[in-house]
Amino acid sequence: GKTLKLIDTLITLQQRKLQQLKLLKKAMLQDLFTDKKVPKLRFSGFKENWIQCKLGEIVKVIGGGTPSTKNPKYWNGQINWYSPNEIGSSIFVNSSKKKITSEGLKHSSAKLLPGNKTILFTSRAGIGDMAIMTSDGTTNQGFQSWIVDSKDTDIYFLYTLGFKLKRQSLRKASGSTFLEISNSEVKQLKLTVPSIEEQELIGLIVQKMDRLIVIQQKEFNKLESLKKFLLQNMFI
Repeated sequence: GKTLKLIDTLITLQQRKLQQLKLLKKAMLQDLFTDKKVPKLRFSGFKENWIQCKLGEIVKVIGGGTPSTKNPKYWNGQINWYSPNEIGSSIFVNSSKKKITSEGLKHSSAKLLPGNKTILFTSRAGIGDMAIMTSDGTTNQGFQSWIVDSKDTDIYFLYTLGFKLKRQSLRKASGSTFLEISNSEVKQLKLTVPSIEEQELIGLIVQKMDRLIVIQQKEFNKLESLKKFLLQNMFI
């Protein structure tokens, strides 16, 4: 009883720590991304106004495609090929469940997207789910992915800002069978951005916070697994 009580106490404390980190991140993002020229929260040394622009002005928006499933030469290759249900649970992705061949890429509308420069953005079947792709890959038609030029835009900053673009996308989405947002509509999404230097700093800070959240989540999961293991083996 004492052992289980101790574990329950640790689980509660760990859960509070995790929740506090998530609330801190949420509060920080609300003060950073306000759609105003000057955000509420500002790092020292930056005074220039943020500039409003359209997504299509700072990234290349690329759709996906699917090789014919009737041709076995197009499948089980080495090229990553993502579908929307693989996106949303992790910040980074580097390997897809299904893969296509170079012939499959050649004979479809799928495009090879560069790793570490692409944000996968789902445009149907759960609009607005995102992930940073860390290795080259392709997608099916359920994406309108963003290729980012690192000279002008910090990829982690844009990924973090994506929660606001998701809201816009959901408002613009249409369709009778399922909701979808088109390539041209994604390009028209509005955002407000600072200089690349300020973007990089914000991206770095948010990335460190996300890493802390991931670490604390793993610790919470370990404690939950430990409790489950003890219960299964103590009460048989």
